[in-house]
Amino acid sequence: MSGNFYNFAAIRGVQAGTEYYVIMVPLKMVPKIFEFDSQNLPADLRAQRVLSNVRVPQIASYLSENFEEYTLSSLCASVDGDLEFSPASDSLQFRNVGELRLSMTARIVLNDGQHRRAAIEEALKARPKLENETISVVLFVDEGLERCQQMFADLNKNAVRPSGSLNVLYDRRNPLARLSTRVLEGIPFFQEFIELEKTSLSNRAKKLFTLSSLNQANKWLAGQEADRFGENTESTVIAYWRQVSEVIPDWHKLMRGTTTAGDLRKETVHAHGVMLQAFGALGARLIAAKPDGWAECLAPLAEINWSKRNAQLWRPRVMGARGMDGSVKSVHLAANVLIGAVGLPLTEKEQANEDDYLASLAEEKVVA
Repeated sequence: MSGNFYNFAAIRGVQAGTEYYVIMVPLKMVPKIFEFDSQNLPADLRAQRVLSNVRVPQIASYLSENFEEYTLSSLCASVDGDLEFSPASDSLQFRNVGELRLSMTARIVLNDGQHRRAAIEEALKARPKLENETISVVLFVDEGLERCQQMFADLNKNAVRPSGSLNVLYDRRNPLARLSTRVLEGIPFFQEFIELEKTSLSNRAKKLFTLSSLNQANKWLAGQEADRFGENTESTVIAYWRQVSEVIPDWHKLMRGTTTAGDLRKETVHAHGVMLQAFGALGARLIAAKPDGWAECLAPLAEINWSKRNAQLWRPRVMGARGMDGSVKSVHLAANVLIGAVGLPLTEKEQANEDDYLASLAEEKVVA
C-alpha cells in the first residue's frame, strides 16, 4: 500500500463470508476519521438517520460529566478505500491478530454510532483529557449504499432497549433510580410484589407493580433529583411508603395470600401504576403540609372504596372505556381524591383541575 495511511492494531473476523476488523481508535481521532452522510440528503440516499439535536448534547454531557466512569459501546463503520491486514504471526493462534493499515484517502462511513461520534467531538471541547482514551470500532469493507442501508436496518431492528424497570434497577448514577432501589430494599411489600424487569404486567402476573411505576411515583413524591426533603429524603420516602402499605387493606390480603395480584388488578384501581403515582403526589403534599404528623393522616385511605365498580368516583377520573388511564391528568385527578381523603384543602391549581374535570362531566351529561 502506497501513500499515507492510518495504522491500527486489529483483530480479524468473518461474518457472512466477509472479513471484518475490530480496532481501537483514540477519541481525538474519531471526528477526523469517521464520516456520516449529509443530513441534507433525502433518506433514500443516506446510510443512516439524521442526527437528533437532543441526543447529541445528552451523550456529550454524559461523557464530560462522567469522564472517570463512562461506558461507550462500539462504533460500526464501512470502509471504501484501500486497506491491508498483516497478521502478527503465521501461527494458527495469532493469524487473526495483527495490524490494519487504512489509506488516509479512504472514505469511512458510520453505519451505527453517528450520535456517539458527534457527542465525542463535543465532549472533547469540554474535557480535552478524553482525547487519548479509546473506543472500539468494527470495520466492514464498503459494498455500496444499498449494503450500508441494510446494515443500518439489521443493526437497529435487532437491538432491544432494556426495559424501564431494568434501567432503574441498574442505574446507580441517577439519584431518582437510586432512591427507588432503596425504597425497594426497605419495604417488604414492595420486595414481594414489585416486578424488576418488565414495564407492563399480564393479567396473571404475580407482581402488583413494576419498578418503573414505583420510580415514577417517587418522582412525584421526591422530585426528579430525589431531594425534595433534603438530607432526610431517603428515610422520609421509605417511611412514607411503609405507612401507605400498612393502611391499604387489600395489600395486607395480598401479603397473607388471601387474594392475588391478578384479582386486585381486575377489581380495584389502587393496583395500577396511575394510583401508585397518585400516592406519590399525595405524599409530596401531605409531608409538606404536616412534616411532623403526616403518618397519622394516612389512616382514612383505608376507608376509600377502591373498587372499579365505584364508577361515580373513578370513571372517568382514572378509568376510560378501554381500561385504566395512566395519563398525567389522571394522576392529578386521582391525587385530588386522596388529598381530600386525608383532610387537606386543594391548592388553586388542584382545584382548577378538579373544576375542569367536573365541568367536562357536566358537558357529557348535557350531550347525552
